[in-house]
Amino acid sequence: MNKLRIGVIGLGGIADFHIAGIQESPDAEVWAICDCNEETLQRRGNELNIPDSRRYLNYEELLLNPEVDAVTIGTPNYNHFTIAYAAIKHRKPFALEKPVTLDTREADILNEMIELNPIPHMICFSYRYKPAARYAKLLIKQGKIGDIRHVYCQYLQGWGLHESVPLVWRFQKELSGSGALGDLGSHVLDLNRFLVGEIERVFADAGTIMKERELVGGEGKGEVDVDDFCHVLARLEGGISSTMSITRFAYGRGNYQQFEIHGTKGALIYNLEEEDTLYVNFAEEKDEGFRKAEIPDECKVGQMQAFFDLVNGKGDGLNATMKDGYINQKTLDSIIDSFTEEKWVSTKQEVSYIG
Repeated sequence: MNKLRIGVIGLGGIADFHIAGIQESPDAEVWAICDCNEETLQRRGNELNIPDSRRYLNYEELLLNPEVDAVTIGTPNYNHFTIAYAAIKHRKPFALEKPVTLDTREADILNEMIELNPIPHMICFSYRYKPAARYAKLLIKQGKIGDIRHVYCQYLQGWGLHESVPLVWRFQKELSGSGALGDLGSHVLDLNRFLVGEIERVFADAGTIMKERELVGGEGKGEVDVDDFCHVLARLEGGISSTMSITRFAYGRGNYQQFEIHGTKGALIYNLEEEDTLYVNFAEEKDEGFRKAEIPDECKVGQMQAFFDLVNGKGDGLNATMKDGYINQKTLDSIIDSFTEEKWVSTKQEVSYIG
């Protein structure tokens, strides 16, 4: 089988992850690249040995190239909708970064387009591809912990503490949709659904700690109008209670996650910092405390390889779809409504749109 010819749209930080995954795969190659910054485009093109004819400033032109088999979309959030819309219109399989859009309205449009005219696609909820998370899902499905009662979640980063970090797009609502909530919380929400079940209602508190930052050009300061942290109480289907702590102001944390899932017959702890680890405590195995689980090879699959498998018709059914992206975005907007209005909000009801 010939290698899939992949177009990479957006050459910012997340593109390094996409490109590494493409280069590691025997099934794909970086075929074309696109970025609106010409200097970045040329520099990365030279690094990757991409011919000038396959370097694009305009994503529509890349999508129209019949030689490109699929694309990754790793631009800032405010571009997700228009680029994904164009990819669907041009029938080009895509892997789209999260959150899928700035608001529920946009996500609904993309979801309806996919439902009417399905094409292979993936939403990049990366932590579905951590072996420990996949093994946790398998053990829960096997009934190892019984009926789930509680879920305790943390996603903590510390880079927002530094005053030297300028007013990048992640701190601006019109470009990002929300702050730590959409950036980190979208992953937490997806893992709740991936591992446990649907989120039915939420109650949230959020705040902005550093209200101004230096402009990227260094000429004065600008307002931070998104959340620096968000804490969420949630009820999942079946009455399961979940708590979520999300922040970019946790001193000493780089990219720390922990999920504790407690049931009637056992519990799991998924932890990610240096590497992902799973600890288990099962009544049926007479565990006296938590022990580190050995993760089987069947739970080890890279995100980009999973995308290529999907495009080649070999998906395993565990990838996030646009429907998952839509539900995630609707829940994000419900959380924003909750901390804005200081009340419980059902994720099933109509929510206000951001912006």
